[in-house]
Amino acid sequence: MWERLPKKKNTTPIRVNILFFSVFILFSLLVLRLGIVQIVHGEDFKREINRKEDVTVNNPVPRGRMLDRNHKIIVDNKPLNAITYTNEGASQKEMLQTAAKLARIINKDTGKVRERDMKDFWMIKHPEEAKSLITEKEMALFRSKKLKDKDLYKLQIKRITRNHLDQLTSQELEELAIFSIMNSGYKFVPQIIKNKDVTREEFAMVNENLAHLPGVNATTDWEREYKYNDTFKPVLGRVTTNSEGLPADRLDYYISRGYTRNDRVGKSYLELEYEDVLQGKKEKIVNITDKAGELLEKELISEGQRGKDLILSIDMDLQETVERIIEKELWAAKNSPGTGLLDSAYVVLIDPKTGEVLTMAGKKIKKDKKTRELYMEDDALGNILNTYNVGSVVKGATVLTGYKTEAISSVTQFDDRALDIKGTPIKKSYSYLGVLNDIEALKKSSNVYMFHTAIRIGNGVYRYQQPLDLNPQVWDTIRNSFASFGLGIRTGIDLPNEQSGAKGGKYPIGKVLDLVIGQYDTYTNMQLAQYISTIANGGQRMQPRVVREIHEPAMNGEEIGAVYKSFAPKVLNDIGMDDQWLARVHTGFKKVMQEPGGTAYRYFGNAAYSPAGKTGTAEAFYDGQYRIKGDPLVQTMNLSLVGYAPSDNPEIAMAVMVPWAYQGSVDHGANKKIGRAVMDAYFDLKKASRQPNNQE
Repeated sequence: MWERLPKKKNTTPIRVNILFFSVFILFSLLVLRLGIVQIVHGEDFKREINRKEDVTVNNPVPRGRMLDRNHKIIVDNKPLNAITYTNEGASQKEMLQTAAKLARIINKDTGKVRERDMKDFWMIKHPEEAKSLITEKEMALFRSKKLKDKDLYKLQIKRITRNHLDQLTSQELEELAIFSIMNSGYKFVPQIIKNKDVTREEFAMVNENLAHLPGVNATTDWEREYKYNDTFKPVLGRVTTNSEGLPADRLDYYISRGYTRNDRVGKSYLELEYEDVLQGKKEKIVNITDKAGELLEKELISEGQRGKDLILSIDMDLQETVERIIEKELWAAKNSPGTGLLDSAYVVLIDPKTGEVLTMAGKKIKKDKKTRELYMEDDALGNILNTYNVGSVVKGATVLTGYKTEAISSVTQFDDRALDIKGTPIKKSYSYLGVLNDIEALKKSSNVYMFHTAIRIGNGVYRYQQPLDLNPQVWDTIRNSFASFGLGIRTGIDLPNEQSGAKGGKYPIGKVLDLVIGQYDTYTNMQLAQYISTIANGGQRMQPRVVREIHEPAMNGEEIGAVYKSFAPKVLNDIGMDDQWLARVHTGFKKVMQEPGGTAYRYFGNAAYSPAGKTGTAEAFYDGQYRIKGDPLVQTMNLSLVGYAPSDNPEIAMAVMVPWAYQGSVDHGANKKIGRAVMDAYFDLKKASRQPNNQE
């Protein structure tokens, strides 16, 4: 009999149970996870799905104005019709389509379209022909990944010829010019497509078609308007165009202060110096977009406010009058013999008590390269940029330096006989003037008196036909003293790029004699104005200013807004001279202009406003626009004049500079003619402003 085998146990139900239990656990975990997602983090994920992005844009506003001291507008903003484009998330293809539509409505200058942009645009317009510029061999290399997309692109660009570019029509070039501007800006930042010569028809057509021109707007822009044309314009400065945008050399500076790359900013002089207040407060708009970058809405955060206004110290009526005087006398002098090198003249009028510059004028004669005819242009900046040997006008500083160092006193006299120093050309005055004290030396402009003063400052003794033995410290003593008046250092005027002048070497020591008569170191005309103001006001060197106040923008029809900031007169230093010393120099300067024998008496002797001052003539070497490179320097004469009036209580100080005035011995006296006419003009205009019908 066969043995009965044990019955095999069925394990299937156990496995099924384990499977169902595992599924139950997994579903439980899934339900738990879904619960956490929906209940705990549901709101977070919902916010993420509906996430919005805020993009803040600062829209520029018109710049502040500039007005003269009498609140006459010098620089304003002229409104312009403008066509703009704002990229609100458009693709390049969409921008091209908009540019093509816009090009059919407006005329756009294509002069600034670059050849490289034309090549890219040609490839867009002629894709099949662009592909044919690549050979089969090169395509094979591309397919085998031995060449990249950028390699093929470079080959195409290189092979596009002028014949290819000539296929672009004038309409397509206008389209390219518009597209280039559209494509160059930041998202949501308006770009100016056209703001010059926008016709009424163009403006109206764009307005009518805005629905078909996404991102395009017909709006108002501005440009700087100069009410006095070119008068004082170089000092006012320039503003960059929207195509220039931010200067490359200051890009980081402006970007860090919230500017965008195409913002217009001050490029030179007052526009640059006062950029922070002239730029205004930009309009701030927040553009709200969804996760995909689509614009949902715009929100105005703060309204813009145009820039603050500058009130200048300049009197534009006086400025224009002085410029006419310079032009008249400069042309007249140019007709004198020996004036082939004469090409410019400069005048500064300044309030000696405050340092406010009332007039800063200059003219330069230029030659037209084509017609070879002479014409005159504004060169007001020459007053701070150009330096010259100025001659005897510095003798007031020499005498006062002599007093301060105790080299001379009120009783010191010197014989005006020429000095014969070994190894040095004869040093003399323009003629023998007799035995002189300090006052007469200033009146008659004695060089020899100043030479003896310098020798004493250097602890030396003059001996006939013997070498001059001076303490080398004499250079620093005299130059430091001159600097206290403003000679040889920057005046501190609120304009950039002011020059300080050139200093000659300290050897041979005898050159110090040329220094004290203004024929060694060079100075600007603004330095002369500061120097004579320092003497006129009793010894305080005032900082010259062109801007006297900053005002808030005018509101509600006001002529001018509230004062934002006033600039009080600033004393840079006191020259530290006794009143009696200054009184003697004042007397000498008064005699120069008001007493027979004075070097300016012929021109100022009958002036009713009691002028005082000093004339100057300096031997110099021409280094101007007509000098031919490589030719030797030509000796010529510079003419200068400083003065103030009334002599007992000065209210105006003046400096006149006529460089390279003449060669030879015929002095046309342009410095004195200009000076007298300018002083007359100041007091005539002052008198006219007091007439009842001229009172405000």
